[in-house]
Amino acid sequence: MNSVTIRTLLVRGMLAGVIAGIPAFALAYLIGEPSVDAAIAFEESHSHEHGGAELVTRSVQATAGLATGTLVFGIAVGGIAALAFCFALGRIGRFGPRATAALVAGGAFVTTCLVPFLKYPANPPASTDAETLNQRTALFFLMIALTVLLGVGAIILGRRLAPRLGNWNASVTACAAFVGTVALAMVFLPVVDETPADFPATVLWEFRMAAFAIQAMLWAGFGLLFGYLAERALLPRREHSERTESGAEDGVKQESAASTAS
Repeated sequence: MNSVTIRTLLVRGMLAGVIAGIPAFALAYLIGEPSVDAAIAFEESHSHEHGGAELVTRSVQATAGLATGTLVFGIAVGGIAALAFCFALGRIGRFGPRATAALVAGGAFVTTCLVPFLKYPANPPASTDAETLNQRTALFFLMIALTVLLGVGAIILGRRLAPRLGNWNASVTACAAFVGTVALAMVFLPVVDETPADFPATVLWEFRMAAFAIQAMLWAGFGLLFGYLAERALLPRREHSERTESGAEDGVKQESAASTAS
């Protein structure tokens, strides 16, 4: 790919990310905010301190703040995933733009959301200790980094084993290696369990499922939309080159026919 094509795909990836962020925001507002409100109510009922004036009201946080955060996140991950698509296209198999976009989105969801969620799931307000925020954040991003590296390693392993084992057996072996190494990482990384005993289990469960569903919707929407946009950006150039080559071949045939007739 040349720089123009990469820039075009980067812009379209960011566009796909922000568009996919719209339904993700709607889902977050509908199913995520009620559990946040319930967690805040629990915190206020167990707090003996009177809070001061809010810099940002709760209504603004749940609407404009949530929308801004979701859309900005969609733009960021869309741009990063588009660059990953540019690298992956043609290198992970004979897949077209749409299939490659779906694989990139699915891989990103698994490595940055699903696996880290299994070890360090999202928690609502009042369910953790504020003094351990930095430690929990570092562990969460460490889990993401490990999972991404292990995912890339599994892809490289599968490609190297494919000539000897075949595509199917190589893929199964690579997936098994990925699952095994991720399981070891989960065993050795510290456990974070700070939820108060009297914290409502329903609120905790609903918040975590909402956080997971939001990520799933964002990545699914991005994969579908970016696959379409990437195909529109790439296939016309291929079709143009094919038409040019076809026209050149026709011209050669006509010249050959004319020389034969003369």
